Amino acid sequence: MQKISLLFVLLLLIGAESYSQSMERLIGLKGIWKFSIGDEQEWASPDFDDRSWENIKAPSAWEDQGYYGYDGFAWYRKSINIPKEWMSRKLYLQMGYIDDVDEVYLNGHLIGEMGSLPPHYHTAYNVYRSYNMPAQYINFGGRNVIAVRVFDAELAGGITGGELGVYTNGYLAIPDLDLSGQWKFVLGDESHYKEPNLDDRKWANISVPSYWEVQGYEGYDGIAWYRKKFKVSENLRDKQLVLMLGKIDDLDEVYLNGKMIGKTGVIKLNPKESELGDSYQQFRGYYIPKGLLKTTGENVVAVRVYDGFKDGGIYESPVGLITQTRYIQFWKAQNEQQKKVYRRSFWDSFF
Repeated sequence: MQKISLLFVLLLLIGAESYSQSMERLIGLKGIWKFSIGDEQEWASPDFDDRSWENIKAPSAWEDQGYYGYDGFAWYRKSINIPKEWMSRKLYLQMGYIDDVDEVYLNGHLIGEMGSLPPHYHTAYNVYRSYNMPAQYINFGGRNVIAVRVFDAELAGGITGGELGVYTNGYLAIPDLDLSGQWKFVLGDESHYKEPNLDDRKWANISVPSYWEVQGYEGYDGIAWYRKKFKVSENLRDKQLVLMLGKIDDLDEVYLNGKMIGKTGVIKLNPKESELGDSYQQFRGYYIPKGLLKTTGENVVAVRVYDGFKDGGIYESPVGLITQTRYIQFWKAQNEQQKKVYRRSFWDSFF
């Protein structure tokens, strides 16, 4: 029993230290934001003039700041500068807890959302918001505008808690082509969903990475499909690439331009008979066969996901394309770092 207890303590120490070192806050966003009740889509634009708006503190419920009893839509806006030196970093926007539903825009581009707006309202007041900041939407070396659209249905409303800020994670591989953000999404299962010429315009939009439960699909266990169209940038056209899909809950099959390039676990003919194991914890990195990726025109990645229990979907970064060379270098560095953390945690436990 003593050996088991010691091992358990060591694992906790290693996990806690890895987590505390993984995220670094670069810009704090607590404090004064521009604020207005109402709802106009132009308020997402970085060019909108918000100087006449009220000032409000975040995080703090708007009911406590003069808007007592207000239920409905409201917007927050804040401008920040992001240095050019951060171009090589993977950035995240942490918006803490928002009551009840939110859409978050960076320079006019939707980068994340939680909950579901009316008429299919679903609250996400208890979900912590952490959104990827795709590099292609960032104005490095200049002004960037964060706009947050909030819908509150009852009780407290607004950005209510959490450590707001721009963060980086030094332990994540940075994609050469970031594919996080809006994907097409549908519940159910049809084999032709993998085909590149499928018309998916009527499919729903969903934020990736993020569990589908917090985006209006609470309680759904079963098969769903994700699809994303993208073009390969010129600097990647002659490279061997890996498609990173972070972590997926629970099982997946991944198709590129209609061809399967990898899977984690086995989705059986009767999906409920599939063995889940710890597949939801495994990092997805699928090597792309030479010649499959189109160097001109659009490519389509389709992901078949089976969730058998609790949360489901593509839920953790990084999501995107990375060169095989950088991918291998990342995992070598990751393994060395984990060895250092383990050794340090092991000896610290005795002193």
